[in-house]
Amino acid sequence: MDWTVSAEDEGVRLDKFLAAAHRLGSRRRASIALDRAKVFVNDVEAAPNAGATKLANGDRVRVWMDRPGSSRSRAPVRAGDLHILYEDESLIVLDKPAGLLAVPLERKANADSVVDQLVTHLRPQGKRKPLVVHRIDRDTSGLVVFAKTPAAQQALRQQFKRRAVERVYRAVVYGHPRPPAGVWRDRLVWDQKALIQKETHPRDPRGKDAVCRYKTLETFAESALLEIQLETGKRNQIRLQARLRGHTLVGERRYVYGPDALRPIEFPRQALHAYRLEFLHPASGAPLRFEAALPPDISALIARLRKSS
Repeated sequence: MDWTVSAEDEGVRLDKFLAAAHRLGSRRRASIALDRAKVFVNDVEAAPNAGATKLANGDRVRVWMDRPGSSRSRAPVRAGDLHILYEDESLIVLDKPAGLLAVPLERKANADSVVDQLVTHLRPQGKRKPLVVHRIDRDTSGLVVFAKTPAAQQALRQQFKRRAVERVYRAVVYGHPRPPAGVWRDRLVWDQKALIQKETHPRDPRGKDAVCRYKTLETFAESALLEIQLETGKRNQIRLQARLRGHTLVGERRYVYGPDALRPIEFPRQALHAYRLEFLHPASGAPLRFEAALPPDISALIARLRKSS
């Protein structure tokens, strides 16, 4: 269900707008939709407490009634900066904000991390610490899963190792990839001294295959919004593979060379978001699928690029 706010409804609260008879029909239904993360305003997920938000003329309000994983309450449980989307006895899935480490790093001993905050969150449950399954970069936002038991950690890691997990990202890059959809294949090696990923010769014994599929979702004057599905999960893989084809991520600071440093689009981090994660529950084997809407900073970037195109 999708509506555009008219001049007549300008200034109306979001929950009242949704509760109208020709929309959801009641405040209770509006509250449930917000609580279960079904409501989006201008393509940004509305928080459960966003009912009092005043709408503006032209705002787009969408209710995704059959959103995967929304059949029960998904009001976010926040531990510091954490937005937990799902938790049971085996695992935790969360939408990590940009700027927060996924796991503690010795070289950044004073920096907060998801693990540090989950330790606090789990303490009342008698759990000592979350168990790492995979990670995403500090300045990449989006979905990450942690295990709560060694058995769950092993089962989930095996799924990642077998490439049985669907990992889909959204990225804003410079230029327009040609063709607009395809596969990127490279041989990469991690430089432990420089702490960067590098391209290497196909026969380099140190190298590892890096493969991902991409498709262009939208183009702007000098850039494009891509959806990228990982087949392998190498560190910084998308950031380097995009750069190797002349499509450096907007906001990239590490994988930039020569003219890249003079790119004109201002953005404070790499425009990369872990958008979808799909895997089998480590205990029951049931399929689980999660999506994390683009965060406000990337949504605002896209709106700015559309306006200037």
